[in-house]
This record gives sequence, C-alpha cells and structure tokens, in this order.
Amino acid sequence: MRKLLPLIGTPSQSHPGGRSAMTCRFRCGDACFHEVPNTSDNEYVGEIIAGAIGRRAMVRAAAVVTVAAAAGTAGVAGALPAAAAPVRESGKPSGKPVAKAARGLRYSSVAPNTADAVTVPDGYAQNVVIRWGEPILRGAPAFDPEKQTAAAQAGQFGYNNDFLALLPIPGECDRQLLVANHEYTDEVLMFRGYDPANPTRQQVEVAWAAHGLGVVVVQEDRRTGRLTAVPRHHLNRRVTATTEFRLTGPAAGSDLLKTSADPTGTKVLGTLNNCSGGTTPWGTTLHGEENFNQYFANSGRATDKRYGIGTGATERKWERFDKRFDVAQEPNEVHRFGYVVELDPYDPTSTPRKHTALGRFKHEAATVRLTEDGRPVVYTGDDERFDYFYKFVGSKRVKKGSSRAVREHNLSLLDEGTLYVARLTGDSPAIEIDGTGKLPADGEFDGSGEWIPLATATAEGAVSHVEGMSAEEVFVFTRLAGDKVGATKMDRPEDIQPSPVTGKVYVALTNNTNRGVGANAKADEANPRNANKHGHILELTERRNRPESTAFAWSLFLVAGDPDDPATYFAGFPKDDVSPISCPDNVAFDPHGNLWISTDGSQLGSHDGLFGVATRGSRRGELKQFLTVPTGAETCGPIVQDRRVLVAVQHPGEIDGATVEKPASTWPDGAGKIVRPAVVAVWRKDGEDIGV
Repeated sequence: MRKLLPLIGTPSQSHPGGRSAMTCRFRCGDACFHEVPNTSDNEYVGEIIAGAIGRRAMVRAAAVVTVAAAAGTAGVAGALPAAAAPVRESGKPSGKPVAKAARGLRYSSVAPNTADAVTVPDGYAQNVVIRWGEPILRGAPAFDPEKQTAAAQAGQFGYNNDFLALLPIPGECDRQLLVANHEYTDEVLMFRGYDPANPTRQQVEVAWAAHGLGVVVVQEDRRTGRLTAVPRHHLNRRVTATTEFRLTGPAAGSDLLKTSADPTGTKVLGTLNNCSGGTTPWGTTLHGEENFNQYFANSGRATDKRYGIGTGATERKWERFDKRFDVAQEPNEVHRFGYVVELDPYDPTSTPRKHTALGRFKHEAATVRLTEDGRPVVYTGDDERFDYFYKFVGSKRVKKGSSRAVREHNLSLLDEGTLYVARLTGDSPAIEIDGTGKLPADGEFDGSGEWIPLATATAEGAVSHVEGMSAEEVFVFTRLAGDKVGATKMDRPEDIQPSPVTGKVYVALTNNTNRGVGANAKADEANPRNANKHGHILELTERRNRPESTAFAWSLFLVAGDPDDPATYFAGFPKDDVSPISCPDNVAFDPHGNLWISTDGSQLGSHDGLFGVATRGSRRGELKQFLTVPTGAETCGPIVQDRRVLVAVQHPGEIDGATVEKPASTWPDGAGKIVRPAVVAVWRKDGEDIGV
C-alpha cells in the first residue's frame, strides 16, 4: 500500500507551492505574496481536469496512512520530520526491478520520505560530484565558511546549482564538461551571524560572486560510475554577477537599454537568477534569467510592476552598494536582465551573450529543436502565475564545423527570427467548463493552439506584430506584448522539453494556488483545478510535427497529486501502480524517450524528488520515483544518461528559521559542517544501464 506523509508541520502549509518562507524571500522575492503581475483580461486557461480524471482514470479506495512526526532537526521549529522506515509505494518487491516496466524505468520506486539525504533505489549508488565553494580555478583557495571573500568565491563553485549540462571534451577520454547555473544565494545559510537588515559589503560581494554560471571538467570512474571534479583544468570557468556580457539582437543599443555606465546599451555586468536552460546543437549552453525582479529596488513604473519589481528596498539590499540596482538612480539597468544567456563553454575567454530576440521575462528554460532545414526553434516558459509560454523560430541555418568563423555564425543564430507566444483553445463549449471538474460533454480535455507572432528580427532591422508597440518595446516588455495579443494565461510555465524521439513538446506547469481565488481568473480547459497546488504537464504536438508550425494540438498528459485523488491523471495508466508527485518543475528525456521530472515544493508531505514517466507505448503514463533530496532542498537540473543520473540538489536546509548556527539540514557533510548545495551522480552498482 502506498503511504504518503502528512502535511502537518511542513512549511508548505503557509506558503504556496510547498516552499518555505525563506525560499520565497531569497529565490523569488516573495512573488507568491505580491499582487499578481498579470492583470490583463485576456482569456485564462484553467481548471477543469479534475473531472476528466474522474472519467478516464481508475478510481480506487485507498487509505492515506499518517506517519507520526519524528522530532525535527534540533534548533529549527517546523523542520520536516526524520524519515520513517522506507515504505514500498506500489507493493513491488524492494530491489527487484519489474521486467514489465517501460525500458529505462525498471528500478524499484523510492518511497515518499523526509530523510535528510539523497535516497536512491535499491541497487544504486551515489556520490557528491562538487559542492558549493570547492575550488575550480587556478589559485582559488580551499573553501572556508568562516573566511569567505569575493575573490575566493569567484574561483570556487557557485551557490545553489540549478540547470546542469554535460558536454563531451574532444581528445580527453572519460572526461566531460559540466556546466551549471548558480541561481541565487541564501545569505542566512552562508554567513554566520548574518543580519538581513544590515548586510556588509563583503557579504554582498561574496553573493555577487556566488551567482552566475560555473564550468568544470569532471572525470568518470568507469568501474563505479562515480564523477569527480577536475580542479584547475584550462576549460574551468566562473561567470558571476560582475562578469561582462554582450547584449545582442534587435534591442541591443536601444535607448531602453542605455545606462550611465553603458551609454551604448550593448554591455551589461553579470547574469542573475539563472534557473533552467538548455544545450544547443552547435555546442553552447543556454541559461534563463528568471526572478531578476527581486534584485532591483525603488521602482514606481507600470512596466516594472508588470514584472513584479517592488517600490521599496530589496531583501538583499544590494542597492546600498551599487546604484545600478536602484531603479530610481538607474532606470534602465533592470531592462538588461530577464533574457536567455548563451555561453560558449569551450572558450573560457569568450564573452557571454544575452539574446534580446528571445524576449524579456522570467525565463525558466530555453530548449532547442531544429527544423528540417537546420534553423533553431527555442521553447521557453515565463515562470509566473497567469503568464505565458513562448517559442522563437530562427531564420538562419546552423553551420557545421568548429572553425572560428563557423562558431561566430552559430553564436548569432538566436539574433534573427520571429518570437511567438502561445494561445490555447479547448474543444468544449465554455459553458461546460465551470471549474468544478465536471466533464464536458465530449469527455475529453484537449484542444488546439496557435503561436501568435510578436515581432520579427532581421539583419536589416525588426518589425513589431503587436499594435501600439514598437519592435524594441516588444523585445524589452515582452509580457505586455503577450497581454495585448491575448495569450493564454498559464499556471507557472516552467521547463519545456521537446522529445528527441517523437518531437512532441512537454510543458511543466508547477502550480497556481491563486487560480480562481477572489478576482483572479478562473478555469478553462487547458489547466487543472482552481487553487491548483500540485501542477500538471501539457503535451503539445506541432502541426505535421514541424517545430516552425504556427499551429498545434494539445492534450493533458499528467495532472499531479496523490494518485488516490480522483483529480489526478497519469496519461491513462492505472493509478494504483504509480508514484505520487507534486509540483513538476524541470524536465529531461532519457535515451529511451522517457520523460524525467524533478519537483519543487511538493504538497504531499514528502521531500522533493526525481521521477521517470513513459511517454509512449503500452505503459504510457507509468510514473516512478527515482530519488528524493534532503530536508529543505529542491531537485534541479536532471541529466539522464545511459549509465548515470545527475541532479542538482538546490537550497538544502532552506527551512523557516534555519541559520548557520541553527541548521535544518546537515547534508552533505554531516553534523558540524555547513550545509552546501551540490551536484550528485547516481549509478547502478552492477555497472549496467539505468532502469533496464
């Protein structure tokens, strides 16, 4: 019998999406407690899936067993309880993969738990690949939490690893290039005696250096599957909040991007709040700047309000130490964040780029698919309640080769093309979609969609397709352009991944507890439940399976939550044989075409985790939990290779009331050591492929 853990005592009770108050403060600037930025009245996609589930899925009686709360970690009120003895979630014998499971998912599901550890299936092993603060550049000192400096951190692995990429290194056997986002910093977990009201300049400068991107070579142990970092390799690199970037594309040089420090509007220092990302067929990595709004203070403009930028001081108080974070003093600096960043990880001397042609919003990800004639199509979500998801269709073709001229050409591919936003339409009459979960007459929750053009950039200039907005305004104030054309309001569009096997596109929608609440927009056919706390995943099929198409079909693939709840759905797979899942966030594909889902803020009482789900065949919808992460942590950046799974364990110990002096987690190094975000590798002990 599957056992879930009680929500009693968890931080999710008081904060939307299962996050602690600390997470809301430091990652997104309390976005869930601000007024919803999107106050446009265009049609809202919403709530109805609960009813569809009731018709399609097997509804069975099941008891949710209450697990007695064990004592929390010493010193932290409200910390999650220690794990009870592991419980099989599906009744399958522990340690014996089931042959009938989809290929790639033949492992024993990990039971929901609250262990302060990374818990993996029976027969699997793990190691920490690299931790926050480990030196990766020549001359960088060993990590000392009591003697942190900006200079040291700039040569060390950054904080709060999120998106991960692994790239081959030509000529270096058993080595790969690991690229990581360092999304944000938890100062109260980094500095002993930290005073949030009065941070010091040294603490702020360390935080600047802990943001950004990291590139580090990793060495594979063929006997075990273990990965270890290779310090001081010539390809290792850190990109921080003070690294110079180049603004490219149609808005580069615009008056909207010029500042007193950069009158050209083409250079900007740093990248902030990089969440998920993607890799390109031409050997670079893409990184989405997400909750950049939280770093900027003292705004009173309507355009800034649409992006959630506040009127007062920020949480981190960076504006005290650099006027560029004060909108009142530098009104255009904020316009230089919220883009997709491109990095050439094979050239540590290269200048990273911010591509304005992909629009400015809270980019969760940027994943690439090529057209038949070799043009890039980039999918990206805007991670905000009631906001949109987008794609960019490039007009230039990828060139093959590795010469400097070829690489320079390919680095310009995302500067010319058309930016689109999605509009979804259900195929049932609106009167049948009442937000209660009652099925429409046709018994299905699906429909059609269109990609609405916003602006087109060419070598000669740019053209707006939005009435009343110039092309520059579309690319800088992209959310407002989406409002004007009536894009479909979604429930926090996060990672978007096209399947390398089928070409279908999967959109993770994490949650939206505000939907249908008060004056907020209510449900229609494409998003599940009012007050949606568990999230769902949409499956899109581009017309003729051509990524450049401007039309698509959509259907419901997964509605998250307790499988015993009739308002959940697993692509039609029997629900007595799946793992419970809540708040899908990052997604990736394995070599077999299975979708792997990491979660952020589970509302089911268990720690967040990583799940694999079959997307095709007779076992489509079979979902199995592969691992869980420690107390307070989020599962990020999954990579699933033939023989190895990597995850970024982000913000471990991020529980309300936790500090350096009173930690909520002792992961990964045990009692007496400071809690540290880290990258973890998992492999089969017998050396065979994952899940086969």
